[in-house]
Amino acid sequence: MRDQLEDAHEHRDDGYGRAQKFVKQQLPKRFYKDTGIAAVPGGFTVTLDGKATRTPGQVPVLVADASLAGLMAAEWAAQGELIDAMTMPLVRLVNSALESGEKSIPSFRQEVLNFAGNDLLLYRADYPEGLVAAQETHWDGALVTLARHFGVSFQPTIGVMHQGQPQATLGRLGRALEGEGLLALTALVSITGLTGSGLLAIGLRNGLFTPDAVWHAAHVDEDFNISQWGAVEEATARRERRRVEFDAAVTLLDHCPRPASA
Repeated sequence: MRDQLEDAHEHRDDGYGRAQKFVKQQLPKRFYKDTGIAAVPGGFTVTLDGKATRTPGQVPVLVADASLAGLMAAEWAAQGELIDAMTMPLVRLVNSALESGEKSIPSFRQEVLNFAGNDLLLYRADYPEGLVAAQETHWDGALVTLARHFGVSFQPTIGVMHQGQPQATLGRLGRALEGEGLLALTALVSITGLTGSGLLAIGLRNGLFTPDAVWHAAHVDEDFNISQWGAVEEATARRERRRVEFDAAVTLLDHCPRPASA
């Protein structure tokens, strides 16, 4: 299965203008009939024709939540005659987490925190007026909500020059990420990267924002440009693909228990 999945991953950008040397190659054929889940020591795994799955790097697929395993199995079941890894965002995200391993937890936590300290919501435009107003409408409220919840303060700035945030703020946000497990942090890193905002990711994890509110806040600038100049087909397609990845990360996060101290 490793060879087949690696082949599928090599084709992830075909049709998107990259890796064109692979365009003429075919996706791997489906090699299994039945999908399911099985209880194993330590949790649950996805099975293909009764055999436990592994990541492309041969790490056993093991998750603690049966419903999460079921959703992953559903992505495998939805494959047709060919296996397209790009249509299995949840499987790919969990595989990525498992291959990263527990050793990656500190660096994942720090990545989210680094974004939060240099966040999308903190750097504002000074023109045009419509964009300034849109940022204020969607970002000011988010910052106020975060500030009240965590008892912190933020220092937004105009332009792109670096503006450091109070150490007390970063410390409290860092503590909000303590105790999060590998899968949850993998999901948070994905959400942070897709939105450009560690603050929105942290707020989402703490139930302060809905996924739709996070996605909309992350695209204030893009939506303003669309309102002025219209949508570009390629950009729209890219955004749709990113939304699929975002939704998969949210689903994974929803299936990860909150730390006991949260």
